[in-house]
Amino acid sequence: MTAPEDPPEVHWVDEQAGPVVRPYAVTRGRARPVTGRFDLISQVTAVRRVTGRDIGLGPEHLAIVTLCQRRLSVAEVAAHLDLPLGTVRVLLGDLLERHIVRVVEPRPTPVLTDDRIFEQVINGLRAL
Repeated sequence: MTAPEDPPEVHWVDEQAGPVVRPYAVTRGRARPVTGRFDLISQVTAVRRVTGRDIGLGPEHLAIVTLCQRRLSVAEVAAHLDLPLGTVRVLLGDLLERHIVRVVEPRPTPVLTDDRIFEQVINGLRAL
């Protein structure tokens, strides 16, 4: 007769954290936000609190709203919550769609297409 096998060991990252939840579980398998672009330096601010009418939001959504009581960049939100950037973008899209957060996108860098500006800079440098 063989000895009964030991039950499989549960893998814990550390004793206090508990088991790992994969990012796709947090976003329910979604890889793209329902709305918004969310550049790394886009500024996020909560505009209202989550209420009982906001059904379907997870603890990560609530953590973002709590964290964004003051303006933070998308990169800072991801760092504070220790979540991948793609996951944070999906969660922010949910909150933006429900008008819980406001996102201010960075201004695009102006494109310099006029070669005269470069010529003036070169001539100015030569004059030094």
